[in-house]
Amino acid sequence: MIIESTILVAAALFGAIVGSFLNVVILRLPEEDQSIVFPASHCTHCKTPLQWYENIPLLSYLFLRGKCGHCSVHISIQYPLVEAIMAILTVALVYRFGLSIETAAYFLFSAALLVIIVIDIQHQIIPDVISLPGIAIGFLFSFINNMVTWQSSLIGGIVGGGVLYTIAFAYFMLRKVDGMGGGDIKLLAMIGAWLGWQSLPFVILFSSLTGTLVGLIAMANQKKGGQTRIPFGPFLSSGALLYTFYSDKILYFYNLYITGQWP
Repeated sequence: MIIESTILVAAALFGAIVGSFLNVVILRLPEEDQSIVFPASHCTHCKTPLQWYENIPLLSYLFLRGKCGHCSVHISIQYPLVEAIMAILTVALVYRFGLSIETAAYFLFSAALLVIIVIDIQHQIIPDVISLPGIAIGFLFSFINNMVTWQSSLIGGIVGGGVLYTIAFAYFMLRKVDGMGGGDIKLLAMIGAWLGWQSLPFVILFSSLTGTLVGLIAMANQKKGGQTRIPFGPFLSSGALLYTFYSDKILYFYNLYITGQWP
């Protein structure tokens, strides 16, 4: 039990550190001329490079009371949130899969989804540099993945992209406006490649229901009616994360609903 607790603590610390790097990716990736490596971390307002003690995940934000130590500008709550979420996801992955190749691979998958969620919320874009390589990596990983076969991954990638492309095309033909971005199509293809085609009914249903609910709330608040636009990537990504951790239970109830019989 002591060893298991130590491993989970180490996983949380590692996840928080990676989360700190993900904040850099989230900030710089949407900018075409920005490098995610250089320059070193600095205040986005006064551009002062951060000292090591100002860049400790979670703790620095608390010690600095959410302000830059040089110019006193407020630091976005996004930074500790991303670090905390990545720490929680890492612990959950270790708890779910143990110390395995699946944990390492789905750690990358979860980190990519977290970056996509935040970037899509802020900029309403899903970077191809994440989703396109993600499709290929998910498929290649399926050859050594004990959770998903390569056949399921291949079908998942093709069907995942095809379903949203068909919906987007039909919407455009009916309304003559784009109702869904190409980034969402490639994202669902990536999800299908990583989780297999069996994940798609849940991910699509979950994202549609939650997206519709949030969309209705946004329409009421913004008062723009049908012109209201919300990013769909966060809902697809959240559904994918839920399926990653609860696929056994989801497939159990799905089978029960389809067959009406206990497995």
